[in-house]
Amino acid sequence: MTLKIDIDGGATDAPYEQVRARIAEQARSGALPAGYKLPTVRGLAESLGLAPNTVAKAYRALEADGVIETRGRNGTFVAAAGDAAARAASAEAQAYAERARRLGLTEDAALAAVRDALRAAYGNSG
Repeated sequence: MTLKIDIDGGATDAPYEQVRARIAEQARSGALPAGYKLPTVRGLAESLGLAPNTVAKAYRALEADGVIETRGRNGTFVAAAGDAAARAASAEAQAYAERARRLGLTEDAALAAVRDALRAAYGNSG
């Protein structure tokens, strides 16, 4: 198992977002198991031909999402992301449901808003 990231220079997503998305996808699919040690920011930046700040931004976003964890001088590792991601999504869904209710939306209207947001985020494929 190795980290596989290809940066598409013609993509609409910024390079840091491509790095973030690829690592998140591989962690959630199990291609990068919990405990897998990621390359250093500088090491990954060099191998991808990116600035270190670009990779650091992706790592910060992944850490905020609970996908990776930094253990000081020991390095950066894939966290048990499935559980953290599920908990975070559940908390956000609960907050959204409460806010939609306070705004006076019907359940159907709230669900329609979520479907629209998901289509926008994931594309129209599903």
